[in-house]
Amino acid sequence: MTDCWQEILNFAVKSANPEEKVYEAISKESCGDNLTVISAGKAACSMARGAYRALNGKIKTGYVLTKYGHGEALPKVFAVREAAHPVPDENSVKYSSEILELAQGLEKDDKLIFLISGGASSLFEKPLVPLEKLKEITDALLKSSADINEINTIRKRLSAVKGGKFAKAVKCGIDCYILSDVIGDRLDVIASGPCCEDRSTSAEAISILKKYNLDFGKEITDILQRKTPESISGVNSHIVGNIKTLCESAAKKASELGYNSKIITTCLSGEAGEQGKIIGKQAAEALKTAKEPLALIYGGETTVTVKGKGKGGRNQELALYAAKEIDGIKGVTIFSAGSDGTDGPTDAAGGVVNGETVKKLRALNLNIDFFLKNNDSYNCLKKAGGLIITGPTGTNVNDLTVSLINP
Repeated sequence: MTDCWQEILNFAVKSANPEEKVYEAISKESCGDNLTVISAGKAACSMARGAYRALNGKIKTGYVLTKYGHGEALPKVFAVREAAHPVPDENSVKYSSEILELAQGLEKDDKLIFLISGGASSLFEKPLVPLEKLKEITDALLKSSADINEINTIRKRLSAVKGGKFAKAVKCGIDCYILSDVIGDRLDVIASGPCCEDRSTSAEAISILKKYNLDFGKEITDILQRKTPESISGVNSHIVGNIKTLCESAAKKASELGYNSKIITTCLSGEAGEQGKIIGKQAAEALKTAKEPLALIYGGETTVTVKGKGKGGRNQELALYAAKEIDGIKGVTIFSAGSDGTDGPTDAAGGVVNGETVKKLRALNLNIDFFLKNNDSYNCLKKAGGLIITGPTGTNVNDLTVSLINP
């Protein structure tokens, strides 16, 4: 495979790094002195660096909570802590309690700057149910085909800090700078909206459980029917990056490399396998009439209904389904990757395939359908040499899928 796809992915991810965006956004505001900065999510360290640069010594206390393996060395004013994602653990609860205590200690005339990125739904958590029960519920939701809007509708009702409850617990004003990993940038969905009024309803929460045939008992149903804050005051929210940024950067780099770049959608959703089939077919059809190199770009976030016991993620599964559609076709490379460097509970960001991928598997006497049926896309792509491994990227703005067509 050409290394061209790597240049496109690396450039897009680097362009979506929020440090500079946070720096620019905060620099435009008059934030005052003696500020408290809290940063939570997979991009928490990058965002904290941007805030530190912009505030120039005005931070009196800083607290960063990020995913295991995503912590970085920051100025001493920041305490850096790590917890679990995508299912919360004891550290999620411990460090979130410390954040809540810090924020509740602020007076009305103080100012809190809250930096929010995807992943905080798991990392920033003070549950209203036993942690083991919350783990069970979260795991079941993640293994269903529920999308992030649906999952977070449940999460925010089971939490003492989500769905605007954190903002309600704080006396001072809050400036939120948000890196969106949600299609449509809904503030009450990103990180389950700790500082935003809830636009979802209890009836929607109950209907989601019914939709996916999930039953966690009467106690959970009763909690889901409780009201969440419908209005929040004293909070100013700013989106500093999203999937549009990622796709536009990918298109820019692809154009520089000689491709006619087309952003097909920034709202890709649905089952990863079905979208992989569609994207593979679109690439195969485009090749038939293409007269110049073409890059078809898709951004968004798909889902996987987990039925097997294998290892993988939505991007890896999408890539494998696409591989079946371009089997034996020369001139097409397709990659799909999470901008945060993580795809599912794996160390891979996603997968890259071409017309030789399925052929390689056949030569090894491996059946791609067997792996797909077991949701074992990671091990299948590993055998085919198609895993994308980047490590933590410092950002989190959904997923990027690109078909590179070379007639």
